[in-house]
Amino acid sequence: MEKYGLTPAGDDETYMQRVKFVQANIDQSSIKLSLIGSQGDMTLNYSKQFLTYPNPLEEVSRMTGKLVFVGYGIVAPELQHNDYQDIDVKGKVVVVLSCKPKSFPSEEGAHFGSNHEKHRHASENGAVGFITISTPTGEKVRPYQNLLNYLHTPAVRWLDKDGNASGVFPQIKGTAYFSKEAAELVFAGAQQNLEQIYAMLEKDESPKGFDLPLEIQLESTSSHKSISSPNVAAILEGSDPSLKNAYVVYSAHSDHIGFARTVKKDKINNGAMDNASGTSVMLETARLFSQLDERPKRSILFVAVTGEEKGLLGSDYYAQNPTVPMGSMIANVNLDMPILLYEFADVIAFGADHSDMKNSVAKAAEKIGLELSPDQALFTRSDYYSFVKQGIPSVFLVPGFKSADPEVDGSKQFSDFLKTNYHKPGDDFSQAFNWQAATKFTEVNYHIGLTLANQAQRSRWNEGDFFGDNFSK
Repeated sequence: MEKYGLTPAGDDETYMQRVKFVQANIDQSSIKLSLIGSQGDMTLNYSKQFLTYPNPLEEVSRMTGKLVFVGYGIVAPELQHNDYQDIDVKGKVVVVLSCKPKSFPSEEGAHFGSNHEKHRHASENGAVGFITISTPTGEKVRPYQNLLNYLHTPAVRWLDKDGNASGVFPQIKGTAYFSKEAAELVFAGAQQNLEQIYAMLEKDESPKGFDLPLEIQLESTSSHKSISSPNVAAILEGSDPSLKNAYVVYSAHSDHIGFARTVKKDKINNGAMDNASGTSVMLETARLFSQLDERPKRSILFVAVTGEEKGLLGSDYYAQNPTVPMGSMIANVNLDMPILLYEFADVIAFGADHSDMKNSVAKAAEKIGLELSPDQALFTRSDYYSFVKQGIPSVFLVPGFKSADPEVDGSKQFSDFLKTNYHKPGDDFSQAFNWQAATKFTEVNYHIGLTLANQAQRSRWNEGDFFGDNFSK
C-alpha cells in the first residue's frame, strides 16, 4: 500500500489498525454436565453426547437452571414468527433446534437463524443458558461427528476500548450442543418426544415451546489470553472536493485457519485461494487506481481485515470502529476466495439483489464482456455482512461458474476445490492458477469500484429491503 502511494488509514498515521482480542481455551478435563430429573441424575459424556465451548467472559463457568424448549429460538416479526411468545424463560436454560424453518427466505432466514440472533433473543428474554439440539437438516448441513474436529478450537472475540468482549451476552452463563442421543434423553417424558418433533420439522411445522421435566448443571474452566492482530487500511483520495469525503470500501481477509490436525507431513493451511487470492486482487486493484492520471471522484478505502475465519472479527471491528468518519463509507466490495482455476465468463455478486449496486456491478462487468449472474444467497457468510450490519450496501464478488472455454466445467472446478483443498493444506500455490482469470477478475473488480466512485448518486438500498430497513437506520 505504501509502494502504491496510498495514504495510511490505520492508527496514528500508520497502515495498521491494531485490534485487541481475548482468546479463550477450554480445559477439556473440567467439563461436567448433568441432567437432573425425578428419576435421578444423568451425567452426559462430553464429546460423545454433547459439546461445549470456551467462555471468553469468565474463566470459571457454571450454568444451572430448569430446561425449557423454545422451538427454533427465533424471533422474526417480519415473518410472523416468535418462538418466545407466551413462554417464560427467565432464569431458565433454553433448548433450541438448530437451523431454521424450511419456509424462511434463505437470506433473511440465515440472519434470523444465526447463533448470534438466537443468543440475543434468549438473553433478552431472560434465559441463563443455551442448549442447541441437532436436527435432521442440521445433520445434513453439518454432521455432529464433524463438529468433533473443532474440540480444541479457541473462542476469540475482539475487545472494545473498555476491554469488553464483542458478540457475547453476559447473561448466558453457558452453552452446549447436544447430539441426537442426548436430545432424546432431554425429551423423554416430555409432552412431545424427539421423534414427534422431528416429524413436525419434516412437514416444515414449527413446534411450540414447552417446559421440560429436567434441570441442568454445566461446569467448565477456560484459560484466557490477550492477543492482537491488525487490520491494514489505506486510502486513495478522491478528486472531487465534496465527494472525496465519501468512501467506496474494498475488503479482503488476510487470515486463514493455521495448522491442520493431520498425520500427513504437510500440516500448514496456506490459504492460497482462501484468501491470498482475494487479498492479492485487492492490492492489484489498488495499484491500478494508483496509476490513474485522473483519480475517481469519491475516495477508495482498501482494508485487509483479520480474523474472518474466527467469525468475521476484523471486519466487524472495522465496521464499528472505522478509521474514516462514521457514515462516510457508502459501498463495500468484498473479495473472499475467488477460485482462479479457469477463465470465467460471468461474475456473481452476492448481495447485489438488495441494493442498486446490482446495476453498478452489471455495468462494470459489461465493460469487459462479462455477464452478471444471479445472486446465490450467501448474504451472511463473509466480511461484507459486517458492513451490511452498519447499514452499508455491500456485495461479495466472486468469479461465476460459466467458463469461457466450453471444454471446462466451472461449477465442477469450484466443487472439486471445495472437496479437495478448501480449508486443507492442499490450498497452496501448487494449484493450477489461471492467470488470465486472475487478470480478468481484477479488471472487473477495478471497474466496479470506478463505477461506484464516479456515479452521480451514492449506492442505495432497494426500497423495502429487509436488510436496508433494519440496518441502515
